[in-house]
Amino acid sequence: MYDASLWQPSADLSILQKRAALFKAIRVFFDAQEVMEVDTPCLSLGSISDPHIEVLTSETRSQGQDLTYYLQTSPEYAMKRLLCAGSGSIYQLGKVFRAEDVGRRHSIEFTMLEWYRVGFDHWQLMDDIQTLLRVLADDEALTCERLSYHMAFLRHTGLDPFNATHLQLQECAHEHTEYGLQEEDRDTLLELIFSSVIEPAIGQYSPCFIHSYPASQAALAKTHLDEHGQPVAARFELYWQGMELANGYHELTDAKEQARRFADDKAARSTMGLTDRQFDERLVSALEQGLPECAGVALGVDRLLMLLCRKTHISNVLPFAHARA
Repeated sequence: MYDASLWQPSADLSILQKRAALFKAIRVFFDAQEVMEVDTPCLSLGSISDPHIEVLTSETRSQGQDLTYYLQTSPEYAMKRLLCAGSGSIYQLGKVFRAEDVGRRHSIEFTMLEWYRVGFDHWQLMDDIQTLLRVLADDEALTCERLSYHMAFLRHTGLDPFNATHLQLQECAHEHTEYGLQEEDRDTLLELIFSSVIEPAIGQYSPCFIHSYPASQAALAKTHLDEHGQPVAARFELYWQGMELANGYHELTDAKEQARRFADDKAARSTMGLTDRQFDERLVSALEQGLPECAGVALGVDRLLMLLCRKTHISNVLPFAHARA
């Protein structure tokens, strides 16, 4: 609700100075490595396919047409179109938007750092992130742990995420959340267990990469077989002090496979009773022309600043948080 008295910043000016310094350090880091900064649109006529992320829309009329624009939840699709056009390694530091509840770690509008390294796989990109974090945290000794999704489940739940029965997953989810026993989707059960049991326990003292997710959770990443012969996604998420900071992939380059995943997402949205939306099929057209082998990652800058400044609420690092926007 709008309140005219809420005119002051959410964050202390000292934090906003640190925020500005963080932005500068990020740009200096990538400039030194000749990674080009890009600036893609916040509004697009097409959107993401992910059934688990809801988007904000804007209705307008232009040149006699009623148009629906989608605010970007990530610059990923547009950046990949630039990669297909021959941009080389690129990064973007800017605003993104998601239609989700605001909370201690969540804001409808937030700042994301996303970058793509041509010629990298996801293992090399993890090295790249560690190097960046050492610079931003001013800690040359900072070292990130690497833990497979499989091992994280075994260590913290005793369950094998690939071979546990559906009932075992339901019972584990029910034990730690109010949900579980009625849930039929396996990936939803795995996510419930991961977020409630594993996520709070990892990366408490140093950042932790969780990698090799089930292939069913590949999103826009390549897939391969792990050392146990299990199909897994070439992706990772980065956690620090129980907070998700980044999500990265060895990027999918197969246009037909990407189109198939879009179709699966569309079917999933229909099954879940979610509003239909126009997927950004220009990404598929771009992939048909050829995406170079690359790895990419999106990192939440506000959350990183929270950790660096030892703040517990995202509003403490934003110039004007949700209620003051």
